[in-house]
Amino acid sequence: MSELSVIVENVSKCYKMYNGQKEKILDLVLPKGYGENFYALRNVSFTANKGDVVGILGVNGSGKSTLSNIISGVIPPTSGTIEAKGETSLIAIQSGLDNELTGRENIELKCLMLGFKKREIIKLEPEIIEFADIGKFIDQPVKKYSSGMKSRLGFAISVTVNPDILVIDEALSVGDQTFADKCLKKMHEFKEAGKTIFFISHSIGQVKNFCEKALWLEYGEVRDYGTVEEIIPKYETFIKEFKALSDKEKKAYKAEAVRKQSGVGILQ
Repeated sequence: MSELSVIVENVSKCYKMYNGQKEKILDLVLPKGYGENFYALRNVSFTANKGDVVGILGVNGSGKSTLSNIISGVIPPTSGTIEAKGETSLIAIQSGLDNELTGRENIELKCLMLGFKKREIIKLEPEIIEFADIGKFIDQPVKKYSSGMKSRLGFAISVTVNPDILVIDEALSVGDQTFADKCLKKMHEFKEAGKTIFFISHSIGQVKNFCEKALWLEYGEVRDYGTVEEIIPKYETFIKEFKALSDKEKKAYKAEAVRKQSGVGILQ
C-alpha cells in the first residue's frame, strides 16, 4: 500500500477585496469586518502518495498558484488543513529570490533559510551554478535577470537541496527547450527516488508526458481528480468547448465564477 505524503482537507483561501485604504481600515476596526470576500480556493480536498507526480490544471484564475503556495507553506489556508510529510520546495519563476542580491548571494541566503550550514553550502554551490548555467550573471543582481534566468536559478537551487516534495509552478514555461529538457530529466530522477511532485503547467503535453495523476481546478474548486488518462481527455474537451463559446457566453461563464468566488451562497 502506498504511503501518503500530502493530505489536503477542505482547504479554502479567502482574500478581502477593498476599494481603497478606508475600507481596509474599516475591516480592521469593525467586529464583523468589511470588504468583499474573494475565495481563491474553496473546500479543496485530495491526497497524494510518495512517488506521485500530480499535474495541476485549470484556466487562469482557477487557484493553481494559490494552491502551490499553500502546499509549499508559503501562505497559510484561511480554513482547512494541509499535512506535508517531509521538506517541501517551491519552484516558481521568482520563488524566494531577492532582486537586490546577486545570484551567488541568493544561493547562500536560500540555503541558509533551508537550514544548511556554511560548509554544506560551499559544497553545493558549484553544482547549483553548473545546473543554472547562466554564466557571468551569477555575480550580477537578480534584478538584471530575464524571467528565464530567474527560473533557471530558482530551479537549480530547489532541485540541488533535494526536497521530499517538489512543487513546480510554471517554472518551465520560460527559457529554452534545452533547459526544460534538463529539468524534466532531473524530475524523472526525483520521481524514481520516490519523491512527490506537483507540476503546474499550461502545457497539456508536458502534463501528459510527465505526470501520472491530474488535479483539475475550476475557479477555486476541485472539478476532478484522477489518473492523467482519465482527466486529460475531459479537460481537453472542456477547453475546446470553452474556446467555442461566444464572447457573450464566455462573459456569462466568468461572471458566474466570480459570483461563486465572492462567497455568494457560502455559509460564513
